[in-house]
Amino acid sequence: MTHSWIVMPLVIPAMTAAVLVLALRHTLQGQRIISVVSAAIQFAVAIGLYASAADGSISAYLLGDWPAPFGIILVLDRLAATMLVLSGLLGLTVVTAAIGEWDQRGRHFHALFQFQLLGINGAFLTGDLFNLFVFFEVLLIASYGLMLHGGGTARMKAGFHYVAINLIGSTVFLFAVGIIYAVVGTLNMADLAAKVPQVSESNVGLLATGALLLLTVFAIKSAMVPLHWWLPPTYGSTSPPAAALFAIMTKVGAYSIIRVYTLIFGAEAGPLADIAAPWLVPAGLLTLVLGTIAALAARSVLNLVCYALVASMGTLLIAIGLSSEAGLAAALYYAVQSTVVFSGLFLLAGLLSRDANATAPAQRLRLNGNVLAACYLLLAMAMIGLPPLAGFLGKLLILDAARADSQVVIIWTAILVTSLILLVSFARTGIRMFWTGPEGKTPEIRSVPKRAFQMMMVLIAVVAALSLMAGPVMTNMAATAEQLMAPKTYIGSVLKSPAPPQGGG
Repeated sequence: MTHSWIVMPLVIPAMTAAVLVLALRHTLQGQRIISVVSAAIQFAVAIGLYASAADGSISAYLLGDWPAPFGIILVLDRLAATMLVLSGLLGLTVVTAAIGEWDQRGRHFHALFQFQLLGINGAFLTGDLFNLFVFFEVLLIASYGLMLHGGGTARMKAGFHYVAINLIGSTVFLFAVGIIYAVVGTLNMADLAAKVPQVSESNVGLLATGALLLLTVFAIKSAMVPLHWWLPPTYGSTSPPAAALFAIMTKVGAYSIIRVYTLIFGAEAGPLADIAAPWLVPAGLLTLVLGTIAALAARSVLNLVCYALVASMGTLLIAIGLSSEAGLAAALYYAVQSTVVFSGLFLLAGLLSRDANATAPAQRLRLNGNVLAACYLLLAMAMIGLPPLAGFLGKLLILDAARADSQVVIIWTAILVTSLILLVSFARTGIRMFWTGPEGKTPEIRSVPKRAFQMMMVLIAVVAALSLMAGPVMTNMAATAEQLMAPKTYIGSVLKSPAPPQGGG
């Protein structure tokens, strides 16, 4: 693909959202068609970009022909391409799942959905810290609208907490980038990576403050304990399709940690080398343990999934905190499969909800409770980490990567014990939901939204594919981790990147 294609994951959702608001705001059926077609195109473009980055090349798109580091720049490498494919997959499945049920409960669902994809894709592609802040704000605004879609007191209350914590995070983000710019004089990530090792000794402390403030912002986005408290009420109060898409938002925080603390403050950052490493493993362990304990106390499928998501982020942060090539490869595999699993679990929680009853009979399926029980079993196994599914392989890879770490005993103990506790939590909830039923009855025939069920099955199929093709997938993840651990290639590709030809191409 040519350089001009790199900007398409931003242009397509932005233009789609504008068309939906300006031309189709009174035509729900038209919105549905355009939104699904747009999501499908975005997924196809993401696959094409992934293929173009598969040879290890790093491409940059310079908006406005301004050379780096002076202008806005988008950068495509293996990591960005992988996350774009994940975003495209969830975008297409979730928007399809919402049609006929959840998208008709309020206005502008599809426009907000496209803006959400714009923010997610932009965060993955940007090569500039300030523009990362901008795309975080796009995420915040769009996700707030999606979270409140359909109204309700519970959503308003959770929405207030969600906006409050994210506004605090945005303020801290601005302080952080202000400090970094004051010290280094640039916010271009590649330029920062080249200049941070050369910072004078008198400015090291100030720059370290900016780096740790950034880590705090990313910790909020990734639901790191004790900054996780916004996630369960937010995800638990919104519509299932919105929560299914939100499953990738915590990974935006994890992505930012990987990007910033391997590229800018990685092993070659001089006195600030690996500044985040001492914090990530302890914070990940705390997040894993407390998220698991909260999941054990959960009394509904939705609350269980929310707290299990917090626990899974702890596992992911532990893998990132190992600061090794093997740890990063394991983290990427675990991040991809867990995002797909949790998206499926949120859709399943919506199917089990008594509130899922607004679609016309022709758009619904009558299922024996055992069918949904089987789906619950498969997704729960993948989330907990039971063989032979991808969750087991992801945790096994993390355990293997941790063998060289000084905290190996603590890490192994925490991951294995919490996996056992999560098994108990999901088994107890499953028995109550599917075996005895809410009133001691056998599972009943359920009428569920057809598209939501079909998209959940697609996500289960993806989990199965990640399990069966774990070898090739891990080969690609290992290559991605190797590229991340060699930041000079990224720096050289961005700072020497030619401007795109006039007229595109």
